[in-house]
Amino acid sequence: MKTGVGTPPLPHPGVEEVVRPGETQASAVAVSTLTQTARSVVERAFRPLWVRGEVRDFTAHRNGHWYFSLRDDKAQLRCVVWASDQGAIPAPPDNGMQVVAFGQVSVYAARGDVQLVVSGLEAEGDGLYRKAIERTLRALQADGLLAPERKRPLPPRPRRIAVITSASGAAIHDIAAVVRRRAPAVEVILVPARVQGEGAADELCAALALVARWGQADLVIIGRGGGASEDLRAFNDERVARAVAACRWPTISAVGHEIDLTICDMVADLRAPTPSVAGERAVPAYADDLRRLHALTDLVQGTVTRWVRSSHDRLERAAHDVSGGAAEVRDRRVAQLRAVAGRLEALSPLATLERGYAVARGLDGRALTSVDAFGSALPFDLVLRDGVVRARAESVLTRGQGTGQ
Repeated sequence: MKTGVGTPPLPHPGVEEVVRPGETQASAVAVSTLTQTARSVVERAFRPLWVRGEVRDFTAHRNGHWYFSLRDDKAQLRCVVWASDQGAIPAPPDNGMQVVAFGQVSVYAARGDVQLVVSGLEAEGDGLYRKAIERTLRALQADGLLAPERKRPLPPRPRRIAVITSASGAAIHDIAAVVRRRAPAVEVILVPARVQGEGAADELCAALALVARWGQADLVIIGRGGGASEDLRAFNDERVARAVAACRWPTISAVGHEIDLTICDMVADLRAPTPSVAGERAVPAYADDLRRLHALTDLVQGTVTRWVRSSHDRLERAAHDVSGGAAEVRDRRVAQLRAVAGRLEALSPLATLERGYAVARGLDGRALTSVDAFGSALPFDLVLRDGVVRARAESVLTRGQGTGQ
């Protein structure tokens, strides 16, 4: 017996009827139950997978999530990127950008829409990665971290160098070998960190923080050996760049990829194209120091020798000048003495005697210069040019009296 459309089949006599949800009006399921069930079925049916398409209707919602659609020429698929998953994506995509999205196919139960919950996103070429770099550069430029004037000189004689790189990579061996050859007394301290792949940026930041807490380094080198461009992404991470810029000690970025310039290269105090060059720039060569020391010694010796010779010449000239000056002074003094002697001689009593004069002197040797000094019959000496005459005063006449008895 056939039943009409929409009429449930008649149960067999004696058999208990089993009613599934939704088979009858009485067992109708709620919309939310159906969409929740559909979500479970879809998620079990599809493993996470990559989906290719063109981004349309991109929206960064105020709740932090990203919403957009992926389209091709025949269909579209709603997509969502939760805020918690955006750290693995370099930058938000632009409308019209061709991308491949990795995620889980699901059903948005509230609306019954099929959607892709995206946890990874890559643009064709390096579109998202390049966009992330440009956005980071703008932020660092706005904060003045790319200004040339903020770069510090490297210490001329570092005693201890902290090297942040992979413990298993070639970079640490290259740096240590160069430093050991050029300056054996300098210590090289490895601060291990992952330099590529998931979590590398976090480990590089943690290593820089560890160096800051340690506080014993004179110089910091951060870098890695060569690699493909996609392997350098940790050194273009904004967090790593800001940690390098905030380092208390001068920094050298030694990312061994001469073609590409990383953001770490731009914020570090010095960029070295390879780890080996970083070791050369970090310490002066011992042989170079020895040559400079010998050159400085020769310069000092030459300077001292020239100074001694110059001083000797100046002393000889000074001695000659003093000798000549002394002779001149002597001759001038002799002439002065002679002039004085001549004047004294002209004033000498002996010179007067030579001119025919005599000097009367008492027997006690005192000169008798006045008639008052002579008494009657006073004996006295008359000093003449060529001798002394003993005389006696017979009489004394004053000036104008003439001759008396």
